[in-house]
Parts: sequence; C-alpha cells; structure tokens
Amino acid sequence: MQTLVQFGAGNIGRSFIGGLFAQNGYEVIFVDVAAPLVEALNERRGYRIVIKRNGAPDEEFAVRGVRAIHSRDRASVAEAIAEADYVATSVGLDALPDVLPLLAQGIGLRARRSPGRPLDIIIAENIHDGARCFRETLGRHLAPDFPLADCVGLVETSIGKMVPLMRAEDLAADPLLLFAEAYDELIVDRYGFKGPLPRIPTLNPVGNIRAYVDRKLFIHNLGHAAAAYFGFSRSPDSRCIWQVLELPGVAAQVRAAMGESAAALALEYPHDLSPGALGAHIDDLLARFANRALGDTVYRVGRDLYRKLGRDDRLIGAALLAARHSLPCDTIAAAVGAAVGFRATDEEGNLYPRDADFIAREVPKGLAGILRDVCGLSMEEHAEREVSLAVTRFFRLSDRRHPLCLRNEEYRDD
Repeated sequence: MQTLVQFGAGNIGRSFIGGLFAQNGYEVIFVDVAAPLVEALNERRGYRIVIKRNGAPDEEFAVRGVRAIHSRDRASVAEAIAEADYVATSVGLDALPDVLPLLAQGIGLRARRSPGRPLDIIIAENIHDGARCFRETLGRHLAPDFPLADCVGLVETSIGKMVPLMRAEDLAADPLLLFAEAYDELIVDRYGFKGPLPRIPTLNPVGNIRAYVDRKLFIHNLGHAAAAYFGFSRSPDSRCIWQVLELPGVAAQVRAAMGESAAALALEYPHDLSPGALGAHIDDLLARFANRALGDTVYRVGRDLYRKLGRDDRLIGAALLAARHSLPCDTIAAAVGAAVGFRATDEEGNLYPRDADFIAREVPKGLAGILRDVCGLSMEEHAEREVSLAVTRFFRLSDRRHPLCLRNEEYRDD
C-alpha cells in the first residue's frame, strides 16, 4: 500500500487531501500540532465526513486506515517522510516556518537511506509561488550541496473545496466530524512531479498552474469574500452565506466583482483561461456558495481582514490585475470598502482576534492609512493609484454611516 504523509489534520487536510488519498487506497499519516486530535485519530484510526448538498440528503462516508504523529515527535515524522510515497501540506502560511524544517529533516534521512528515490510534496496551500517558498526554505535547512532540484518535486495546487467551520454542538458529539461540499477536483502542477502522478481519479494536472492559482484567488476567494462583505453591509444579523446571497442585489454585486476579475484573468492568461470557461466557473461557484446545507458562515468567509485586504490577496490583487490591463475594478473596490466595515462575530459573539486588532489599529488611520499600511498601495505607481482612487470613489458615494466616512482627503481624482 502506498503512503501519504499529510501535514495538517484540519479541515482541508482531513476532508480533502487526506480523505481523497485514503478513499483511493493510500495509507494516510497525519502530522499535526494538536495533541487531542492526534490522540483521537490514533485511537479511532478514522473519521467521518458528511457531504452537504443543496436540496438533497446528506451523504456520509467513513475514512479508514489513518494514523497520526505529533509534530514534536521529530524522529517519527522524519521516519514517515523517509518511507512515504507522497507528502502533502495543508497548514497555512503562518505554520510553514515550523513545518519546513521537519520536512527537510525527513528529506535528508530519505536521501541517506534511499539515494536517488524522489519525493513529491503536494503544496495544498492557498499561496502564490509556493514552490519557490518551499525551495528557498528547504534549501536553508539542507546541506549546501544537497541536490534538492533532483530529489524533491514541489507540486503547487489550486484548492477549491469549501469546508465550513464546525458548530460547537456537532464537535461535542464527535470532535473528528467534518462537513464538506461534494467538490473533489484537485488541480496540480503536472510539471512539479519528479515521480509518477498519484492514482486519484479527480486529480487534474495542468500545464500552467499559476493561471489556476490566480483563478482560485481572484475569482473563487474574491467572490466568496465579496459575498460576506456585501452581505454583512446589507444585513449584519445574517449568519450564513446562502442567506446574504438571497438579499436583493447582493448576488448581482458578487457576480459583477467576479466578472471584473475574470475579464482581467482572460487577458493575463489567454491560452489557459477563456472568457466562456471563466463565466461557467462563476456560475458554478455562485451555485456552490448558495448551498444552504453547507451552512458556511459570513464570519468564517470574511474574517482575517489583514490577510484578505493584503496587496497580493483576493481583493487588492484582483483590482491591481484589472488596473494593469486598463479594465474597470469599481465593484471590486466596493468590496474593499465593504470589507473595511466588516464586523461579523462567531457563535459566541466575538470578533476574530486579528479583526479586533484591525479595527483598533487601522480604522483610526482612515482610508489613506488602510490603503497604505494594510493594502500596500501608494499613489506613485499607475495601477496602484487607479485602485486607490476606485476605493476612494466608493467611499465618496457610500452611506455616511460607514465607519470610515470619510477620512480620505489625501486622495483626490485630480
């Protein structure tokens, strides 16, 4: 039996990557920092996933034949990597500095034990230039003459599966339970592999992974976030994404923002992403966002404003791409404006901690400070100026009750 070592036993790690490999005959070894999770996986050697479909009964299936290693057990982690057929990571950008040294230790042991046996690492992270990030960091933790390019395949992915936060009452009944949508396509960089591709029927190897990473970030992630921000601005008490998409005008706004980004992507990647295919992708995503059974929350989708308003992330990154192609980005700019006023809370009525920091530290600076310090924009470069002015125009036209109306005299259209 072939083996996958899966770093991260969270939502994507278990419901998508680990579940997909386990369902296709692989032994899956999870590596995680959460001791209770590791203990539960080792005790039960499996977990349940409930597929939530809109207007159809739930489908439940059991993932079997898994085990877990705590990340502090470095020797056991290295041993698992040395013997694995594939490794995958789904830990998030902030955790990668802790994971990559562990990976390097396992790669070194593997090279000593089985010289010439390549290892493919599936980077199931929503980050740009994941292969470069991994290559540079692994290189710092391996011997200077280690043949990393020959021994290790760094496989970027586009992860499109949606997995909502679990409710406290569901986790109380079963701490390993996961809800997820049915979508199971795993888009991978066909040229990142050093060895054979995994035997996964829903694997989709593509030639230009950057196009699909940008499609995920600038259409899927953008549209999802826009739904949360536009929806919250219209109805702060609405809890679920499907609810806000049924509010008058919200779905049309979300579609318009996604359309602005799609027009730019079609020009950026004319050989990979056609306007027709992008339009069909938007239709599919909007139907998936509206899945009532999934119960995805406005809070989960919109939280973490520092990241989601970052220069290269879903909103500002898409707006910059449109501006560089001399295309409009007014609806994306409106989503940025709505994001600044986002105050959704969790089940206990608490703000996401980083969003509380954003409100305390950034909002008092006004619009100019947010565009400069959070979004990373200046008025010196043409595209950045166009995006800044588009956001400014939104505030000039917006409801005066908005938290930032209006501290942006630094920006003028002339």
